[in-house]
Amino acid sequence: MPPTVKAALAYVLPVFALAFAFGVLRVTLIAPRTGPLPAVALELPLVLALSWTVAGRVLARWPDSRRADLGLIAFALLMLLELATALALGQTPGQFLSAMATPPGALGLAGQVGFGLVPLLRPQPRG
Repeated sequence: MPPTVKAALAYVLPVFALAFAFGVLRVTLIAPRTGPLPAVALELPLVLALSWTVAGRVLARWPDSRRADLGLIAFALLMLLELATALALGQTPGQFLSAMATPPGALGLAGQVGFGLVPLLRPQPRG
């Protein structure tokens, strides 16, 4: 497996796992009290901060990774994981895509794009 793919997996998997847990809390505890858009707005900075931290560790381990490739591969993997989760929860691909056209979905998608850009924006960690 190419090093950049390993780095992308090392970046996406822990972020997805913790974001999934945050998402469960968002949907079950926060959104019923605040509505979906404020709930996503509360979750998004936490996930991006986590992404920043994980990206630093990944870049320290794989310093020669092409950052744009790492971000693009990780973003593609994240979207596949998101689609697989939606399908497992009974959504159709069309429902998954149309959810992104809602304000909470668009904000979530913007966060996912931000996740993909973090490797480009993150300074190289000091060794």
